[in-house]
Formats: sequence, C-alpha cells, structure tokens
Amino acid sequence: MLILGIDPGTAIMGYGLIEKNGQKLSPVTYSCWRTPSDLPMPDRLRMLYESLEDFLGEYSPDVMAVEELFFNRNTTTAITVGQARGVILLSAARRNIEVSEYTPLQVKQAVVGYGKADKKQIQYMVKAILSLQETPKPDDTADALAIAICHAHSMGRRINGGMFK
Repeated sequence: MLILGIDPGTAIMGYGLIEKNGQKLSPVTYSCWRTPSDLPMPDRLRMLYESLEDFLGEYSPDVMAVEELFFNRNTTTAITVGQARGVILLSAARRNIEVSEYTPLQVKQAVVGYGKADKKQIQYMVKAILSLQETPKPDDTADALAIAICHAHSMGRRINGGMFK
C-alpha cells in the first residue's frame, strides 16, 4: 500500500510517499514543493495544486494522510495553511483518494511515542523507522514522512472510518 503524507503549507509543502508491506515501511520518494513569496496567493495555490496533481498522476497513492490544521495565535498562518489544505483535499477528492487527518500530537505519539516530542526527536525516528541514510530536509519533508508513518501505524486501529481508541 502506498501512503502519501503531506505537511500543508503555502511557502513549503512537504510530502513523503512510503510503502507499507505487512509491518515493513519503506520510503518511495520525499521532498517538498516551494512557492515564491512574491507571487500572489492564487498563483501559489495553483502551483501547489499542479505539483500535487502531477505527483498523484505519477505515483497513484492508495491513501493520503494530512496534518490537521493546528490553530494557535497566528491567524494569518492558520488561514494560509487552511488554503493549502483545501488544495490537498480537492486533489484527493478529484481522484477518489481516501484522506485521513492527524493532529501534531497524534503524529508525535505514533512516531516517537511521546506527544511533546521536538523536531529533532521526530526527525531521528523518521530516519530510523525508514532506514534512511540522512535526515530528510527541510523539516516539512520530515514532518510529511512522519504523518505517513503515523497513518501506517494507525491503519490497524481504524474501525468504520474512525479511530479505535
């Protein structure tokens, strides 16, 4: 099964495609898409949409896992991340790809085993779990792989589209 993890953003959108074969997780490809900050937002969203559409056409993942919108004090960031998530959800819907959403806490718990893990701990575990030679860069790419790993670890606990607790 091919699982695409995406860390939404408009400046940098990280992605990580992994394959789950039994209990084994293997990296397929991972990187990020970047948009120039001087472009108007509609153009940046179009660029992300086109990049994602090309990717989905080439790799045909079975499922997508996306980080849920985490809203803290910065409403501007939350709005732009929400717009990027809209692009992701639209692309998935157009191709009938199931999307699962995970909070940062769920991702940290699934990958590190600790909900307050920092970026370095997440990156270390992503590298170890996927047997990578180097830590994925930038952080958005490592986060996307962590989201995909979270989904892979959560799949056995899903019942009727929801999480079994």
